[in-house]
Amino acid sequence: MSGNILIIDDEIKLLKLLGMILSQENFNVKEASTARSAMTMLEQYDFDVVLSDVRLPDAFGVELVRSVKTKYPHLEVILMTAFGNITDAVQAMKNGAYDYLVKGDDNDKIIPLVYKALDKVKDNKSRVVPQVCVNKGFGEIIGISPLILQAKRLAEKVALTDAAVLLTGETGTGKEVFANAIHEGSERKKNSFVAINCSAFSKEILESELFGHKQGAFTGALKDKKGLIEEANGGTLFLDEIGEMPIELQAKLLRVLETKEFIKMGETKVSRSDFRLIAATNRDLVAEIKQGNFREDLYFRLNVFEISLPSLRERKEDVKMLAKNFIDIFSHKLHLPAIKVEADYYKALEKNDWKGNIRELRNAVERSLILMDDHVLNAESLPHYSEKTVADSDPLSIRSLEKIHIQKVLEYTKGNKAEAARLLEIGIATLYRKLEEYGLK
Repeated sequence: MSGNILIIDDEIKLLKLLGMILSQENFNVKEASTARSAMTMLEQYDFDVVLSDVRLPDAFGVELVRSVKTKYPHLEVILMTAFGNITDAVQAMKNGAYDYLVKGDDNDKIIPLVYKALDKVKDNKSRVVPQVCVNKGFGEIIGISPLILQAKRLAEKVALTDAAVLLTGETGTGKEVFANAIHEGSERKKNSFVAINCSAFSKEILESELFGHKQGAFTGALKDKKGLIEEANGGTLFLDEIGEMPIELQAKLLRVLETKEFIKMGETKVSRSDFRLIAATNRDLVAEIKQGNFREDLYFRLNVFEISLPSLRERKEDVKMLAKNFIDIFSHKLHLPAIKVEADYYKALEKNDWKGNIRELRNAVERSLILMDDHVLNAESLPHYSEKTVADSDPLSIRSLEKIHIQKVLEYTKGNKAEAARLLEIGIATLYRKLEEYGLK
């Protein structure tokens, strides 16, 4: 079986070694040392499998998986790391990775794993049919609480206009679901809904992703590339975690919003794009403006119509309805037969504060389906911390656990705060605020 393999690793010796090993198996192998050059190669060649290091100079491999799978869903991605990390492994698989290897333990595993991944790719291609993005309209917003119904009503009204929308609220409250619903409820729904998480890329890659580039704009730019701003022409551009956007790019984005004009990297010609902007953040942008981290003029451009999404602890009456929906989704995904749900299961869910909101609830339901016995969901199927809300002084409180977790991650990264922020999946400014809040250095 032949296949086209892309290897991404900034350790050149290892990159060449892996390339040689795979070439001897008659695979067609290409090599890249950065995420940027890899994304360029993915545009130029039809690859089957990607082997990527987790720690790249310009991206975090676990997040790179999401970007690759979004653009090239038929591909299979295998991640490699020098450090075994359960959290990374779990997140990588959730982002769509085929598997996760620890360097040094992979000598006898890589070749068989690549063959298995190629079998999966073959199966993927045989089942691929042309499709339009699934309609994620207002029916996807689940809940009957006054706060969620109010937010939904506001979203339904603004969807009929072309106004810029700013979605605010804690992480995991469903901002992308709302953005999708607004797009589907607008006159632009026949055109593209294009989304990007501004915290997932370095400044250079984010600029290229947004604005596009001309051939030769930088090393590895071997052909012209459309940016997401251009892709969103006639449709909607959703910028998640807008508060994480580097301030230099904020100025460029502001010009696009004011003029609908932009210039690709490496080009002098002005291009135009008519798109509707929806942005989202879990930060207090007014506070960020005062600290010099966010442009005030851009804030006013974004905040034409703000919708604040409630936390799950503010809409406890929706927990059971959301949990039922996730049980249906995951039981189908896991091929589980009829499941009995006992009353104490929902009571345990409703007692928890859900600091991670809907995302945390979704993860807890999925985990409980895996842990349950005899196809019965009950309180014992859930993590123990879900059974009660504990005070901050309790050594098992969410705050105490978060502080300990941050300390351990900083120890793991040897004090590298940028790397710690990536592993924690928060912005660097957020990490510094938490360090100050917890009295950590």
